[in-house]
Amino acid sequence: MVRIGLYSEDRKLLSILSSALGREFQVQLESDEDDVSEKIASESWDVVILDLDSNQESLKRQIASCKRIVATQISCVVMADDSMRGPAEELVRLGAYSYCRKPPSVRELRAIMRRVHERLLLKKENTTATQTAVDENADSCDQMIGSSPQMKQVYDLIHRVASLNASVLVTGESGTGKELIARAIHNLGAQSIRPFVAVSCGAIPETLIEAELFGHEKGAFTGTVGAREGYFEQAGEGTLFLDEIGELSPATQVKLLRVLQQREFSRLGSSKLIPLRARLIFATHADLGELVSQGKFRLDLYYRINVMKITAPALQDRTEDIPLIANHFLQRYTQIYQKPVDEISAAAMSLLQSYSWPGNVRELENVIQRAIIVTRGTRILEEDLPANIHEESAISISDYHPANSFERQLRDYKVKLAAAAVRENHGNKTLAARSLNISRAYLHRLIRLAERDPMLAQDSMDMETA
Repeated sequence: MVRIGLYSEDRKLLSILSSALGREFQVQLESDEDDVSEKIASESWDVVILDLDSNQESLKRQIASCKRIVATQISCVVMADDSMRGPAEELVRLGAYSYCRKPPSVRELRAIMRRVHERLLLKKENTTATQTAVDENADSCDQMIGSSPQMKQVYDLIHRVASLNASVLVTGESGTGKELIARAIHNLGAQSIRPFVAVSCGAIPETLIEAELFGHEKGAFTGTVGAREGYFEQAGEGTLFLDEIGELSPATQVKLLRVLQQREFSRLGSSKLIPLRARLIFATHADLGELVSQGKFRLDLYYRINVMKITAPALQDRTEDIPLIANHFLQRYTQIYQKPVDEISAAAMSLLQSYSWPGNVRELENVIQRAIIVTRGTRILEEDLPANIHEESAISISDYHPANSFERQLRDYKVKLAAAAVRENHGNKTLAARSLNISRAYLHRLIRLAERDPMLAQDSMDMETA
């Protein structure tokens, strides 16, 4: 049953609405501003019908109330006669759900209320689904979101290694949530009550990396004014997460290898050995095996850190998780921005699921934030999404040409080049895109085109997923 609050001084309107809407809607009349505010605050109503008063003082109070309603999760339908149409349309522009003429048309009012009802059901389903996923993941794998087979495999590996003090290497493209995996391992293990120290090796200048990792004594090098604990000490008996491990210089790699072998280290400028008690988790978006073959990463260090490997799947490889993740970000940022956007339209969600997401979950988070900011209503629509998603999410008509045309042969040749590049880079699409000097998004477009074209089926079968 949908609970409707009628904010009006017209008691006849209560009986008209009650009989017109039927049993699935419960209508309650309130004319006092304080009582209305109390009902809104306690969320006693699902929707408010605001009967605009032509009296200027009453109108000011009603407009203020409408703005408070819009700031909540309650829908507001403005009812007004023709003389008040201007203020009513302005309130709709400011976020009210809809405008209904007074006296109301029964058919129009029922249509509006049915839409409100469907919206409420969808919002509850989205909230329940997202919360269920978050709760299940919170119980099993910290705050990671996703129920795809790829994510279930990640959860399984996290549980297997969480209780063991073994080194873990987390790999995956940028934005796939490698740090979330590291935090999940930490939170589910014996170190959960100890510090979790995250360090981006690529963000620290090479001249400072050793001092940052191992610490230093006073006067160890020019500019030091006192002793300082490094990240190894700061982690204590907790977890030290070293992100972008492939960025370390050869000299630092040697020193890190010795620390891992001896399980002890010393500050710069000191000979005192300090035992390594922290658990170490490493992460990289680079192909360490390729770096080893190029002589840029030590093979012995690679074996030392790669005791247990967990790969964070790319978002495009688990598109079934996109609705859960998108709705999670929707709930988070609507609260942060205090903007009543409570759903993503089916058309917009379809676009999100067909996009290749070169920036992965981090890009999806950015897109949802932007959409919440730019949308004029209470739902995210197709037009609220960035242009690049529209451009890539549909194969343009120009991609389809007669079989023997020059354009068709050129297109097929591009697809075959993409397939060959993926094979030559052992399924790594990022490296394949770089080798062709094209964007990863365009590479995925070519791959999807091959998958949709029977004439290129053989080429698409040869393409390995990264």
